[in-house]
Amino acid sequence: MAPVDSEKLKTIKNKQKRQKLFAELKHNQNKERHKERKARAKEELEHPELKEKRLQENVPETIESKRVFDETIATELEGDDDFSSYFDASKQPKILITTSPHAKKQAYNFAATLMNIIPNTTFVKRQRQYTMNDMAEYCVNRDFTDLIVINEDKKKINGITFIHLPSGPTFYFSVSSLRDTKHIRGHGKQTGHVPELVLNNFSTRLGQTVA
Repeated sequence: MAPVDSEKLKTIKNKQKRQKLFAELKHNQNKERHKERKARAKEELEHPELKEKRLQENVPETIESKRVFDETIATELEGDDDFSSYFDASKQPKILITTSPHAKKQAYNFAATLMNIIPNTTFVKRQRQYTMNDMAEYCVNRDFTDLIVINEDKKKINGITFIHLPSGPTFYFSVSSLRDTKHIRGHGKQTGHVPELVLNNFSTRLGQTVA
């Protein structure tokens, strides 16, 4: 039987016959590849400079080597931090956590989790008549440095609004793939240590400023 190429395989309608011929094609290709490698190894053994040349020319591609330059990516934070004047490093954070109006059990459970993770936090149940401005004013009058609002819709946590007091800035972070600690196999209990925030892919100039 004459050897079958990949183009001819496409014209064969019988599935079993096509699979059989495809297996034969792959076998022949692998056989030919091993034969070429064996011949090349023998030649390179006699002439080591050929192997050195091949290795220099056949540099494997990586994610970094294929990366397209993006001018928004910053290798380091350039100039002054735009938000540095808003934060007083000597002042200990005092944080109030609340929810969106009409919050459900999921939002309250998530608030409890945040309180276990973030030090010096207080939870206040959001009354429906109070707006975000009302909550911010409430916090400022009681010397809170930050307000965290858990956004929940249809019994699903979908975001966090972070407000630095008294005059901003304000950030909104989407929340996805949220998994409660009790559903994590082998999870441990929170300790009193100050948590570490892991920030991945905050690589643009704006991202570094936010981080």
